[in-house]
Amino acid sequence: MARKMNLDQSPGHLLRRATQFAQDLFTKEVGPGGLTARQFAVLVTVERDEGLSQTDLVKQTGIDRSTLADMISRMISRGLLARKRTSEDRRANSVNLTAAGKRALNATLPQAVRAEKLVLDALSPKQRENLFEILGVISRLGDEAMDAVNSVTGRKPAAKKKTAAKKKAATKKKAAPKRKAAAKKKTAAKKKVATKKKAAPKRKAAAKKKTAAKKRTTRR
Repeated sequence: MARKMNLDQSPGHLLRRATQFAQDLFTKEVGPGGLTARQFAVLVTVERDEGLSQTDLVKQTGIDRSTLADMISRMISRGLLARKRTSEDRRANSVNLTAAGKRALNATLPQAVRAEKLVLDALSPKQRENLFEILGVISRLGDEAMDAVNSVTGRKPAAKKKTAAKKKAATKKKAAPKRKAAAKKKTAAKKKVATKKKAAPKRKAAAKKKTAAKKRTTRR
């Protein structure tokens, strides 16, 4: 006989209900047409660390890759974010806050604080402390699970990818003087060949003239 499940003892069920409650409070405070809780989280994260790549944002917000990519595209269309190639890795995009994004964030911040206060006011100081500790543990488990998936699929975690890109840039920078010297040497060699080629007709003419002079001398 299948064992019955008590949803009141299900961490997954309780976390989903708590998340839904927090999101409903946020939506009610912000109002229709405003930022969603996830959009707000993205803007907060980008403002805190300008120029993050989308991979970094996945890591820091916990939003899955495909959902985040779709969100960022919509937020760019609304003028809240801008995207450009990173200097460390030309294949990666960095995300930046626009002036409109900054205004939207500042306008939403007081409402977001009020929504969270409604949750925390229902708890004692000790319960709040326990809540943040437990949620932190669960959040870190999620990060570890994401890193495990990345290792299986061959994706590097954001921090490692950034470090690898920096090392690559440093190697290129270190090799630049050698490449520059080699290019100069090659250019000098080409100029030398061109000069010789240019002087060849003159040398040939001088040789003919010298040969002709010798012939005349011999005839005498």
